[in-house]
Amino acid sequence: MSGLVELRRFNKLIEAEIARTFLESHGVQAIVFDSGLNIVEGGGLATAVRLMVLGEDYEEAVRLLEQAP
Repeated sequence: MSGLVELRRFNKLIEAEIARTFLESHGVQAIVFDSGLNIVEGGGLATAVRLMVLGEDYEEAVRLLEQAP
């Protein structure tokens, strides 16, 4: 098993959670990092939220997000 890699960064926590849920509904496990640092709605001055996946799932995750509605 490979380690976690960053898939994408989001300014809003809700967007990261939607992407995580979408990936998991398609069988790709994902985790959101830095959600506690992104406490300002809109994220203008907050830290970006990182969506992480296993390295072995990275290509599939990219493909899924590109095809997402």
